[in-house]
This record gives sequence, structure tokens and C-alpha cells, in this order.
Amino acid sequence: MVDKLRIWVPERRDMIWINFNPQLGKEMKDEHPMLVISPKPFNEKTGIVIGLPMTHAKSNETNPFAVRFSIARSEPIFILTHQPKSFDWRQRSARPHPWKTLPPAIFQEACEGLDSIIGISN
Repeated sequence: MVDKLRIWVPERRDMIWINFNPQLGKEMKDEHPMLVISPKPFNEKTGIVIGLPMTHAKSNETNPFAVRFSIARSEPIFILTHQPKSFDWRQRSARPHPWKTLPPAIFQEACEGLDSIIGISN
């Protein structure tokens, strides 16, 4: 029987757990959820995942770069569009988050937030 985790590869819109250490300055640290924005073929071929950190930290209530949402009556979750990251997802022991995939509308809002900072669609 094939181990499902061994063949798992993060996909765009997935929520994953990943280790953000080492951390410097205002960067997030420790293990946190991350929204995957890179596509599965890229993630599989390179071993790198590009994404946006997610947190429950209340300090993001007034953060203009944080996309707020809730799932299943949870406390608010914030996607930090101003902190895109690329990580070696295998070396950082990434694994699927129990909530699996972000709803398309929230994913789109997060991508628009990132684009408002880096202007890639211009």
C-alpha cells in the first residue's frame, strides 16, 4: 500500500502546516498554517512552495495587508499578504492542514492583496 503522505504535494489554494524557523525581525516563527499560491507542478518539480502565512494573532485586526476570514465558526484567521514566502516544503516537513483548501473567493482576495503590493498584473 502506498503511503498517501509520501505522494502528497501541496497544490494552489491548499492550506498547509509548515515550519517558519529560522525567523528574523518581524517575520513569523515556529510552525504556522500557510496558504499555497504556487501550482502543484511547480511545487513538485522544484520542492519549493510559495505561499502566504496565516495566523490568528489579533494584532492583525487593523493590518491593511491582512485578509480576514473564518471557517466553521472558528476565531478569525488572517492571511498576511505582505509576507510572501518560498520554502523547501519537504525539508520543512510541510503537511496538509485539516481544513484542506481555501474557498476560491478568499483565495482570490488574498491574491489581489498580494498584487496590490507587488503589482505583478500591471
